Amino acid sequence: MDQITEPVSAPATSRMRAAALAVHIITAMGAGIALIAMLEAVREHWTNMFAWLGVALIVDAIDGPLARRLDVARLQPNWSGETLDLVVDFVTYVFVPAYAITASNMLLPLAAPVLGIGIMVSSALYFADRRMKAADNHFRGFPALWNAAAFYLFLLHPPPALATLGVAVLIALTFAPFHVLHPFRVVRLRWLTMWMLGAWAVLGIYTLVCDFNVGAPIIAGLCAIAAYIVGSDAVIRLIKSFKA
Repeated sequence: MDQITEPVSAPATSRMRAAALAVHIITAMGAGIALIAMLEAVREHWTNMFAWLGVALIVDAIDGPLARRLDVARLQPNWSGETLDLVVDFVTYVFVPAYAITASNMLLPLAAPVLGIGIMVSSALYFADRRMKAADNHFRGFPALWNAAAFYLFLLHPPPALATLGVAVLIALTFAPFHVLHPFRVVRLRWLTMWMLGAWAVLGIYTLVCDFNVGAPIIAGLCAIAAYIVGSDAVIRLIKSFKA
């Protein structure tokens, strides 16, 4: 006998729709957090800026699973969660960090505004690129993670000429034919990636608490995790090519 599914009552449906709308509001709160981070950046309170960008990362990490669990796309079809997420991500991942990179005297003075424009333009094009992700959920090219790039510039504090070169290279790599690990979506070695992310979060928070005045072991650990995120796919493909 076929199982009979009882219809959902109107009050229950209203509660489900309200919960779905709340998820959109949580996502949109990322834009408000970005404003607070920007205010801190304008005051040159760089550590506070990164702390608020970290809060935005947490929001970005939880809203997607919540949206899928609560079936937000079906219950609130008038709002596009994907578009909302891209808008907020552009502000938190690109706009605020781009300001920090160009206004913090990290780069050569004449190059800073040019590279700032390059960050904004290349990232805007990247966010609009339908080929942003590969079939296995890896990012194609440098995935406009300028919040991470800014964090490592403040951590390593390279000479302005080297920092300028590094930013220029990242802009050029935005559409380069290589893959970067998506920490949450890539299935391969997900257990290792989750451990790496946990370690990065602990080291990153410690670095902010210390106002970036950390020793070589912390710096080495943070750089090793970044190398894993950026280079693991290339290493695995290289190993497979030797075995073929």
